[in-house]
Amino acid sequence: MTSHDGAQGPGPEPEAGPQQVQEPEQAQDPGQDQSAARRRAAALGATRTLHRWSAHLPLATRLAALADAASEVVDPDEPIDLYGNGVVARLEDEVARLLGKETAAFFPTGTMAQQVALRCWAGRTGNATVALHPKAHPEIHEGGALAAVSGLRTVHPTREPRLPTADEVRDFEEPFGTLMLELPLRDAGFVLPSWEELEEVVEAARERDAVVHFDGARLWECTPHFGRSLAEIAGLADTVYVSFYKSLDGLSGAVLAGPRTLVDEARTWRHRYGGQVFQQYPAAVAALLGLKNTLPRLPEYVAHARVVADALREGFAAAGVPWSRVHPERPHTHQFQVWLPYDCEVLTEAALGQAEETKTQLFGRWSPDGPPGLSVTEVTVTEAGLEWTAGDVSDAVAEFVRRIPG
Repeated sequence: MTSHDGAQGPGPEPEAGPQQVQEPEQAQDPGQDQSAARRRAAALGATRTLHRWSAHLPLATRLAALADAASEVVDPDEPIDLYGNGVVARLEDEVARLLGKETAAFFPTGTMAQQVALRCWAGRTGNATVALHPKAHPEIHEGGALAAVSGLRTVHPTREPRLPTADEVRDFEEPFGTLMLELPLRDAGFVLPSWEELEEVVEAARERDAVVHFDGARLWECTPHFGRSLAEIAGLADTVYVSFYKSLDGLSGAVLAGPRTLVDEARTWRHRYGGQVFQQYPAAVAALLGLKNTLPRLPEYVAHARVVADALREGFAAAGVPWSRVHPERPHTHQFQVWLPYDCEVLTEAALGQAEETKTQLFGRWSPDGPPGLSVTEVTVTEAGLEWTAGDVSDAVAEFVRRIPG
């Protein structure tokens, strides 16, 4: 089985630049502030990039773009939402339809949506243990919230850099009430199982009387890999959470979809968790625009990401890099990792210098989070990247490698 700096990229809460989907920048010192500002300036200044991230735009520009496009999905004269009615309720209905679920509820964050879903399932199954991957979003990016806030306990059927197999789920040594599967598993390289493997894993959980919840923050771009519709994929799970600002370039927000009785209970917990927000219409409008304009193009992005991945691999070889890896070798979505055997600060500086001086941004920030001795970055291919030919990628790789000190 198998989160960006610069003008290209998303990240969990929030996504970062170009190719690099980083977790939010947490300013620890003035130097870090300056570094983040430099990366943002390089992203905005780049005339060629694989992904343009709207979160780098100035506030007025972003608001104006949203206002200009809003009439594509809403009547400009209709009332704004109050506590989730109006356009927010329409968004809920649309996502429930797309996912083939009975109903759906809008949440201000995915962290809240998943905590509420898992808490509700724990109450119904009588088991507060959640089986998930150690690289799943709640384990890495939420500060231990499942245990600290919701009283849940997590266990890991596998520690391999992929989702668990059916045998690992079936043979796990202790009971769990819910199996949570992140599709794709972002921190392992945006990896997915095959469709047959996913069906087998879900069936193994059912054999153990566990419910199945999909962390589908990036579920939108999984259809090409599985060769199935969103409704068919979501149909394997009892509940599904999806995000709007990662793949769909929305402002914020998430939806939890599933059976009406569970979602109605989730709405009650949403209020208790502080998620009953007075007005959320900008996020809902941006999400509807993403569903209308970006969702249909994601298969095209996935296909071109595979062209870019092949060109990167060939470009590194041609440039004389002693070792490199694109992971997965054939990307499962429009996002993937690149590993190189150099210091991450050296690679980040090379990427920044290239963007600043040539106005071509190939990579964003690099980190030491890959295998020992290697640095890793995340590559995202969206509309801006469709302009790149394989030759363009190879040329950009050569320029990037030239900037790595010998």
